[in-house]
Amino acid sequence: MSGFVVDDYRRLVVKVGSSLLIGDDGDLDRQWLAGLADDVADLHRRRHEILIVSSGAIAIGSTVLGINKRRARLEDLQAAAAAGQVQLAHAYREALAQHAVTTAQVLLTPEDTENRRRFLNARGTLGRLIERLVVPVINENDTVATEEIRYGDNDRLAARVAQLVMADALILLSDVDGFYTSDPASDETAEHIPEVTAITEEMHLMAGETRSDIGSGGMATKVQAARIATHAGCATVIASGVVDRPLNVLADDGKCTLFRAPGTPAAARKQWLAGVLEVNGELRLDNGAAQALRKGNSLLPVGVVEAVGNFRRGDVVTLVDSLGNELGRGLAEYSSDEARQLVGCQSEAIEDVLGYRGRAVMVHRDELVIFESDS
Repeated sequence: MSGFVVDDYRRLVVKVGSSLLIGDDGDLDRQWLAGLADDVADLHRRRHEILIVSSGAIAIGSTVLGINKRRARLEDLQAAAAAGQVQLAHAYREALAQHAVTTAQVLLTPEDTENRRRFLNARGTLGRLIERLVVPVINENDTVATEEIRYGDNDRLAARVAQLVMADALILLSDVDGFYTSDPASDETAEHIPEVTAITEEMHLMAGETRSDIGSGGMATKVQAARIATHAGCATVIASGVVDRPLNVLADDGKCTLFRAPGTPAAARKQWLAGVLEVNGELRLDNGAAQALRKGNSLLPVGVVEAVGNFRRGDVVTLVDSLGNELGRGLAEYSSDEARQLVGCQSEAIEDVLGYRGRAVMVHRDELVIFESDS
């Protein structure tokens, strides 16, 4: 038994590799995609929140444009991505529409998950889609990315998305059914490892290279993705997608490898915030705001009495009570100039003050950590 129980995890990021989605002829395997859509719709009905990170655009576009991937230049692959992305998004929309599930296409670059301001923007967009019961279909924005600023594979992109949305579990569907001590295709003594509690350097060495002619990732990238996700409090599963309805098979105790996370996504985020060395500014709060934060609420502009320092949206700021004690830290939703304009402002008046409809909070509760009081 794998130890993975899908109902224990509400928010799921599912990564689909090109080798699963694309047939030998270079076209979409619509029958396989229909089975995946059945699975996603079933989980959706059971109140799971699903995000899909899907490869396949370049492979599809290369077939459409007659491009040889192995000999293509970067601009050829970017053209293929542009052509293929249209068909890929349309295929997902059609498959999930059969179940009355709405989809949205989201294209990301590394900067969108590593730059704090763009991180917040991307997270806000994905969060709103999830709230509206939409299934985002996510891919790397290969059309504008260069070799120097690419993820290079969607395993690591999926891990960053899981980190971005504070997912509970990341499911990497692959052409293998888990992590082995060596490549099971060439070593009949390879042993399957059903559960991992700590990713070691030895495991990185054990991870082999891809055997797929279509995909760009291998077991090594999946282990790297698992390390990223588990550090963010997100459990990671490597499971076979070379079956009909792969998520259903996995839920029925299908063979896989579960990488357990040491904590929850929220705890991991707060641990990171607490340990940040570079704090760019300070928000001083009234007593009501301080009490609200201790109860787990977000920080509203009305509770801020002063904004100190020079910071931008997405920077870490310290939160200080009326006695000058540091309550905690959080990611600022507004720059210091905007924050000073919003001091003491009711949330519904933000548009009148700034001239645009901004966010209702100064720091969101998911993006702050409150330190324990010594008293």
